[in-house]
This record gives sequence, C-alpha cells and structure tokens, in this order.
Amino acid sequence: MKLAIINGPNLNLTGTREMEIYGRMNFDEFFAKLKITFPNLQLAYFQSNIEGELVDAVQKFGMDKEYTGMIINAGAYSHTSIAIADAIAAVANPAVAVHISNIYARESERHTDLLQSKCHGVIIGFGLKGYELAVWHFMHKG
Repeated sequence: MKLAIINGPNLNLTGTREMEIYGRMNFDEFFAKLKITFPNLQLAYFQSNIEGELVDAVQKFGMDKEYTGMIINAGAYSHTSIAIADAIAAVANPAVAVHISNIYARESERHTDLLQSKCHGVIIGFGLKGYELAVWHFMHKG
C-alpha cells in the first residue's frame, strides 16, 4: 500500500514553532518514525508553503493508481482554499484531513475547514498522532 502525506504552510517549522500547540518533534523526524512504525507501507511526503504547489500535489497523488490515498494537512489553507478543496473533490484517490491542533479550541477564523466535506474523514487535535490515525484508517477501511 502506498500513501502520500501532503503538508501545507508552516508545517516545515513543526518542532520549533509554537511548541505548545505543535509539539517538539520536527516533521522530518516524525516521518522517519512513521516509516518505522508502518514498515509494510510505502509513504511519500510533500510539503509546500505555496497553495498552487499543494493543488499540484493533490492532483499528482490523487490520480496515481499506485496510491491508496492521501493524508492532507493544508495548514491555514484548510480555512481559505477552495482550490485545494476542489482538487481533492476532483481526484480519484480518497483523502483524510489532519489538523495537529484542535481548530475549534483556537481562533474563530480557524473553525471553518473548507476541505472537510471533500475528505473521507477528518482527524483533529491529536497532535502528530493524527497522522498515525489516518494511516490506520487506510489500513483498516472497508
């Protein structure tokens, strides 16, 4: 099974940015740990701070028949990007959205998630563990 993780703006700063919200582990370290935790999976990782590059990644991984699905944390674009939501809706492979923090316990502008209605599921507020839960979903669905 192949899964793609797509991360949006500022998630490259995980481990150094607002550690009380995002934790102390950087995403590269976490991704290496994730590959050890799930040795029978092929995991791809893409991160960008640029909305159009995230749309391109959703289209690429979402239409690749070798992939089972995508795990997407579009960061702040989750709250603003109709383009990313449209890309998720347009591709064949399913997506699960992950938010590291509980967006409903934060500023009101973060309470809207434009991607969630296009995703098969949303995992919110479990820190980096949310990515593991998303992998588990794909491994055990239907």
